[in-house]
Amino acid sequence: MATLEIIQARIKKLQTQAETLLAKRAQGALDQIRELMIKHGLTTEDIERRAKARRQRERKVRLGVSSGKAGIASAVKGKLPPKYRDPKTGATWSGHARPPAWIKDVKDRSKFLIDAAAAAAEPAVTAKAATKKTAAKKAVAKKAVTAKSAGRTAAKKASAGAKAAVKKVAAKKAAAKSAVKKTAAKKVAAKSAAPTAGKRVIAKKAAAKKTSASKAPAKKAAAKKAAVKSVAPVAETPVTVQTPTPSTGEA
Repeated sequence: MATLEIIQARIKKLQTQAETLLAKRAQGALDQIRELMIKHGLTTEDIERRAKARRQRERKVRLGVSSGKAGIASAVKGKLPPKYRDPKTGATWSGHARPPAWIKDVKDRSKFLIDAAAAAAEPAVTAKAATKKTAAKKAVAKKAVTAKSAGRTAAKKASAGAKAAVKKVAAKKAAAKSAVKKTAAKKVAAKSAAPTAGKRVIAKKAAAKKTSASKAPAKKAAAKKAAVKSVAPVAETPVTVQTPTPSTGEA
């Protein structure tokens, strides 16, 4: 049987393994973040600046200030204007902080320079693009809200129809059950009435037998009386006895 010391040792071992796994995962996530930052030419300052701008926008939203053009202007002002552009991907770099991968190893960076006019127009283009994105997001949000409301309405109608159908089915089942109960009651009544009718018939037959049995002796007695009356009395005739006469004369 395991003792307390053994269990505690196992727990400590498992905790160590868990901490090792967490450290490996965290290291992997950090490596991925570092690769992405190097790929896009970002630094911790850029991340902190964007996070600060986002916190400010969220604060304004909480305070009831609209985060439309004011938020876009603050984002544009907080970001440095681009100085270099990659002609293949269109990625830009301001020339500050760590250089991105597409220009990091290039010795002559003049071919990636952006014209001054284009660089000046970049914030306006960015603002317009941000405005368009915001409008597009609002339109998508409105469509989503409309679709949700339509879906809810359709769902309500469908649920109402389903409820009505369920009620109809329940009513039909109740009617069928009542009909079955009535049929069963009729059968029971018929079964209970059948013995009663049989008993009545038997009683009638017994009464008829008793009546016929009581009437038969009376009929016999009446018949005997009638037979006696119909027999006529026999008249007695006198019987004459003749005595023989003696023969006289002897020769």
